[in-house]
Amino acid sequence: MCGIVGAVAQRNIVPVLLEGLKRLEYRGYDSCGVAVNDGTLKRARSVSRVAELEAQVQQSGLQGGAGISHTRWATHGAPATNNAHPHFSANPNGEHCIGLVHNGIIENYEEIRADLMAKGYKFESQTDTEAVAHLVNSLYDGDLFRTVQKAVKHLHGAFAIAVFSKDEPNRIVGARLGCPLTIGLGQGENFLASDAMALAGTTDQIIYLEDGDVVDVTREGVTITDKNDQPVERKVNTVNAYSGAIDLGPYRHYMQKEIFEQPRAISDTLEGVQGFVPALFGEGASAVLERVNAVQILACGTSYYSGMTAKYWLESIAGLPTHVEIASEYRYRKPAVNPNALVVVISQSGETADTLAALKYAKELGHKHSLAICNVPTSAMVRETELAYLTRAGAEIGVASTKAFTTQLTALYLLTMTLAKLNGRLSADEEQNQLKQLRHLPTALQSVLALEPHIIGWSETFARKENALFLGRGLHYPIALEGALKLKEISYIHAEAYPAGELKHGPLALVTEEMPVVTVAPNDALLEKLKSNMQEVRARGGELFVFADGDSQIASSQGVHVIRLPEHYGELSPILHVVPLQLLAYHTALARGTDVDKPRNLAKSVTVE
Repeated sequence: MCGIVGAVAQRNIVPVLLEGLKRLEYRGYDSCGVAVNDGTLKRARSVSRVAELEAQVQQSGLQGGAGISHTRWATHGAPATNNAHPHFSANPNGEHCIGLVHNGIIENYEEIRADLMAKGYKFESQTDTEAVAHLVNSLYDGDLFRTVQKAVKHLHGAFAIAVFSKDEPNRIVGARLGCPLTIGLGQGENFLASDAMALAGTTDQIIYLEDGDVVDVTREGVTITDKNDQPVERKVNTVNAYSGAIDLGPYRHYMQKEIFEQPRAISDTLEGVQGFVPALFGEGASAVLERVNAVQILACGTSYYSGMTAKYWLESIAGLPTHVEIASEYRYRKPAVNPNALVVVISQSGETADTLAALKYAKELGHKHSLAICNVPTSAMVRETELAYLTRAGAEIGVASTKAFTTQLTALYLLTMTLAKLNGRLSADEEQNQLKQLRHLPTALQSVLALEPHIIGWSETFARKENALFLGRGLHYPIALEGALKLKEISYIHAEAYPAGELKHGPLALVTEEMPVVTVAPNDALLEKLKSNMQEVRARGGELFVFADGDSQIASSQGVHVIRLPEHYGELSPILHVVPLQLLAYHTALARGTDVDKPRNLAKSVTVE
């Protein structure tokens, strides 16, 4: 959450900062700001979007060769101008001398704040960030790099910061612990940012900082020290940062664009897969996967639902006991540990704070083997796991995840089949059949996307509702959960999902003619049971909206609306059935006039606890 862009150059850097903020705005959009340092600190801040900040900057004529900027997801302090970054700290004469932007949460900021207030520092915001700016000011000794090295040792929590001093106008210092921060290298100019995508079109030479690193950024170059203040060299990567990712093309929103990119994303994720072999998951995977006798999945949000789906696959197909836990809960309990279980962590960004912390905790408990399912090859999660599979979804800008989810499912299915083969549960003929099914998946998805006009018709009804239920059974219960999440995220309709058999154990009390009930109804072994659950809804006056397979015997009637998917897709059916749920959420939000890509109170990359 939140986004940082900073630069030191011989040119006016403000346009680069603003363009970078536009690319990072999906990370947080409660407020934004930019500051420059030309021997005096100047800034512009807004509680609107980056476009409004850009107009403000143009009107004021703000420009300079060294600058820091920020787009915010609010934690400490409401979205208000005084809480917006960059934050300044003044010297005893009242002149602003330190400017700072920050991602993350400083857990001990109240102690720091109290100590600094006792020393006479005045606070203008409710943020934890301002305490860091004043802390740097209080420790400043004429060398900003050395000062920040001292300051970060006082901070507890997770953070990425960029800071400058009016006395050193051609220098920015950054530091990270638990939150991502990258360096961009140019000719006579250098940059830092939360994500390489912010620097697309400016530089493709990227350094990924490690936890505890502090970096000194000047026009001439960068100097990095580690958590022990020892000079280190970090690898320079040539990164394709998806410079075209912010182009909407013919689509109205990124979410719609990303829904329709799913056939390509899955095709890219499957590129090069000729068989279910351990080498798909990295060097040395064979020795690891052959020893695995159970799976422990850790994830949050949408990624958690992909893990729930994989549990059905891993147990029924690969024969491996599988536990799926919300990462933010796992890290605070004392689970029994099977050292030969494979810990699978799932994250679109690879920087999800709770999942990274859960991974670290699992290792501390004695888990030996770990695998990341992730969309970002340079992320902390990929670097910190033994094995990995990259979901080549490309940049996902919409806050409500779509193509990241279906590519995660694809990767987890590959893992399932690989483990099944290693366990002697997959014949050569069945392997070829499964590969054929996977290769046909993008085409099958195209057929599902063609149902959009029918789903738009349903969305007009949903837009007038304030509550909805989603039902699924077996493999499709997690898909019902994901459908409910999408609807609540972007339309603000209260939506809950249940295993259909649980209706009679409580949720049926909620069913009235005002409660639409969305039912995921593939033609599988549980269809007849599901039909009975649907009759329970109709008997109470509930209105059913059913996503069925083409060959299922469910007919439309009064109070029962049916959209048929073109074909039943067996174990891979969840990947097809989630797509119409995404489209239903999208078009319902569109009809309600909400901000589809930037829903209130949410942000894309959750790098705080």
